[in-house]
Amino acid sequence: MTLRMAVPNKGRLNERAVELLVKSGLDIGEDWGRKLYIKVRNKDIEVIFVRAQDIPVFVNSGAVDIGITGQDQVANACVDVKEILPLGFGRCRLSVAVPEASGVKCIDDIPDGSRIATSFVNVARNFFASAGKKVDIVEVTGAAEIMPYMGVSDFIVDLVSSGSTLKTNRLVEIHAILESEAVVIANQASLDRCGQDITGITNAITSVINAETKKYLMADVPRANLKEIEKVFPGLAGPTVMELAGSPDMVAIHVVVDSNEVYDAVNTLKELGGTGILTLPIERLVQ
Repeated sequence: MTLRMAVPNKGRLNERAVELLVKSGLDIGEDWGRKLYIKVRNKDIEVIFVRAQDIPVFVNSGAVDIGITGQDQVANACVDVKEILPLGFGRCRLSVAVPEASGVKCIDDIPDGSRIATSFVNVARNFFASAGKKVDIVEVTGAAEIMPYMGVSDFIVDLVSSGSTLKTNRLVEIHAILESEAVVIANQASLDRCGQDITGITNAITSVINAETKKYLMADVPRANLKEIEKVFPGLAGPTVMELAGSPDMVAIHVVVDSNEVYDAVNTLKELGGTGILTLPIERLVQ
């Protein structure tokens, strides 16, 4: 049976989500940006492009088996889905923000009857109710930051990343309601029915994420310095050591290192007599 996967069709999660699928080995063709759904070549998988906010609902209903969306969208949808893999991108927070001139410094300062503009209606309503605040939630579909200026609302609840957009619109963040990042979600029925196929996709994505922080390093090193080199480069299970034909005093080593350690690694190898040093990108790393 065909496995259906939903991916955001635009916005901050779209490009990276597609990139992970492609690097994972799912061939969705070159014209994916012009289609609403794509049959993955040589796999019984369909990729559906829909709005990020609709993905939790579609996954919950079983219209699709798994999806990539933000934790903020999952929280706002109020549905029973399983978060099966954090993806480490699209990080932000859903926060309450107020005009700089409002004098409001914390949630307790927000008076009852205030109007709160947000597209995250359910999260905002639940938050203010739990805080004991009687406020009016004004649903907007975009550009919540402009609503206090237009007189539509007194305050807002919106996604914040760097905070630059708030500052531009003379708003101040006073409280973070939740932290969010992109995740893979699934419904329990699909996990029961095709769990092995879902695991195959998540394992492939994980291998891509793992590989992006690593480099493959190769070098010829003096055999006499091998013990010291093994201490410096433990790798995933120690460096791979291979004999060099015609060079009894030298051996070849292959090792995986963190990308941010490559500079020091190359210099250390050079100091220990390394030659022919190469660093290569890694497409996928299964641990």
